[in-house]
Amino acid sequence: MKTPTYSVIVPVYNRPGEVEELLLSLTRQRQHNFEVLIVDDGSAQRSDSVVDKFRGKLDIQYFFKQNSGPGPTRNYGAGHARGTYLVFFDSDCILPEHYFEAVEDALAKEKLDAWGGPDRPTSDFTLRQRAMGYTMSSFLTTGGIRGGKRHMGWFQPRSFNMGISRAVFEQLGGFAFDRLSEDIELSIRLKKAGFKSGLIADAYVYHKRRTTFSQFYRQVWNFGKGRALVGRRHPGEVKLTHWFPTLFVAAVIALPFIYLFAPRLGTALAAGLVFYLAVIFIHALMTSKNVVVAFLSIIAAIVQLWGYGVGFVKQWMKGPSTSSGTA
Repeated sequence: MKTPTYSVIVPVYNRPGEVEELLLSLTRQRQHNFEVLIVDDGSAQRSDSVVDKFRGKLDIQYFFKQNSGPGPTRNYGAGHARGTYLVFFDSDCILPEHYFEAVEDALAKEKLDAWGGPDRPTSDFTLRQRAMGYTMSSFLTTGGIRGGKRHMGWFQPRSFNMGISRAVFEQLGGFAFDRLSEDIELSIRLKKAGFKSGLIADAYVYHKRRTTFSQFYRQVWNFGKGRALVGRRHPGEVKLTHWFPTLFVAAVIALPFIYLFAPRLGTALAAGLVFYLAVIFIHALMTSKNVVVAFLSIIAAIVQLWGYGVGFVKQWMKGPSTSSGTA
């Protein structure tokens, strides 16, 4: 059997419908030098029947294991991979037809040990999903693709769309955290070890994310908690920007009291918050060309900042004893 260049590894937990959409997009790739490993992390809703539909269409394997979190689940898949590169996707991603062509072109131009790509919405995303996608990729919030083509020499990949040399992955010992920012923690070790990572802008995915604001809140709360865990494991990796959501939460909570005792200062703070949200609305409108998405982006931004800020400060206050990443 011919050895594939890429091993696509997808951890999944109770999302067989998403897996089917992802696998369908993989059948449409222009380059087919990859294998697919679906690793079911102890789901009640298994994905084996979905995978069976694609046997013969894809070089595909299905594994079912006891629930342990996305980090160990990706490590499990990597242990069964044959490819030169490991490519990790979340189950709620869909690939454009040219994904692996874009990766091949980039790797031919520049030797990378790891890479990441951005995410984009599609026309069938709900307005709420488009709004959440905007806030997750906007420089005005906690999201954003950090870097660009000009930063090809270093980029911090995220595991929803992440490729890495299998040899480098094995040398680093894979993912160290069970869950919560396990991809960020690996990227930091990748950088400290002197390996080269870059953004491949054309290797984007369509990332559906969550469907309700309550689910979105839980997700970003975990992101904030995970960043605090990373800061405990790697001192110096929490920057002022990571404290911004917590400062936002503090400002909103303090606003009534500030206004009560210092009306002018309270008015100025309220005006600043309104101006900030207005800028988000305008930028979201320019980006999405949809006024409803722009309005929903304000809600999504508040949910994102509040969830991330609360999760971050709560985890930070727990101290170093909880920095293992296990949850």
